[in-house]
Amino acid sequence: MMKLRNVLVAFLALPVFMALPAFPQGGVTAGCKTGEFIGSYTHLVTFPDVWGDGSNVENQTINQLNLHSDGTATLESTATPDLMLSFGPISFVPIGSWKCRNDGLLVVTLIWANYLPTTDAVNHPSSVPNPPPVDILLVGHQRVTGLFSVTGANSVTRILARARVYSATEDPTDPTGGVLLPLNTNVLVYTRLVPSDADLLAP
Repeated sequence: MMKLRNVLVAFLALPVFMALPAFPQGGVTAGCKTGEFIGSYTHLVTFPDVWGDGSNVENQTINQLNLHSDGTATLESTATPDLMLSFGPISFVPIGSWKCRNDGLLVVTLIWANYLPTTDAVNHPSSVPNPPPVDILLVGHQRVTGLFSVTGANSVTRILARARVYSATEDPTDPTGGVLLPLNTNVLVYTRLVPSDADLLAP
């Protein structure tokens, strides 16, 4: 639960509904309408107390937001497998899409799966070896929609986000289903991951 809470604070979401074409025409150059935001962006997340017990063990993890020219989007996190069997992973391969609003702001909606550790295999002895192992089990999905401003050639800033949480039996592609959580106004800056050959050329 600790990791699920951290992730809801750490990110955004994109609905699986695409709106405008990937690169709208019409001469508008503000915000996302230039199409120049396409690419990969990272945001550093600091967990100052990984175990939540005051031990002050710190982890620095990276969220990578990928915005593709075909209107699809993904979010990957180096925190996903962290403490997998203790608290459960956050998600696996979040998928989604983006749209460019008329005001130049970027809307991104992502859907990902949430898993937690389980020993429920003991109730299904015919399907697992004996003794049954500790494993992970799908417990639901989240659908997060984030609103971004394109703040420069190499950054996008999330200014608002809101999530819906779905049980494992609900359809996470239903934009009105699940439980709608409160609005998240935490501002997050994502910086473009720019490839460089500087290290290759260093003496």
